[in-house]
Amino acid sequence: MDGGLAPEAFSDPQRGDDVGARGCPGEQALLACDAVMGKLLVHVTHGPEAPTRAALAFLVARAAIEEGHQVTMFLAGDSVQLLRGAVLDELHGLGTGALREHFDALSASGVPIYASGVSSKARGVTAADISDSVTMAPPTRLVQLAFEADRVLTY
Repeated sequence: MDGGLAPEAFSDPQRGDDVGARGCPGEQALLACDAVMGKLLVHVTHGPEAPTRAALAFLVARAAIEEGHQVTMFLAGDSVQLLRGAVLDELHGLGTGALREHFDALSASGVPIYASGVSSKARGVTAADISDSVTMAPPTRLVQLAFEADRVLTY
């Protein structure tokens, strides 16, 4: 048998059992046993001008953390304005929730959040304007993160 698994490790409807290839009962458990948690980079470029898209980026990152994936966020362009306290507190996306809730959950989970230093400087966003959980970073850091990630989502 391919992969060195014993034939009895698979489901056998004749025996009436439902055991997956890794000893997990049932099809759903087999999927969970075979799941490999991934490294996800969420690259955000839209800011307060697109509240639903901006909040969606944080919602998806939060969902990925809740599923057990490793997540990193990098905000560039207009999205760095999302990190200002007033924007975090007031921005709500249509069907995507409150930005502050998502941001706080990600920060509490230890998700690395980077803000483009170049984009921040161009928009007057300083380290004093943003949370201590956010790190200013150059474009080269974004490139490094993209190559380290299994998947990159851009919002």
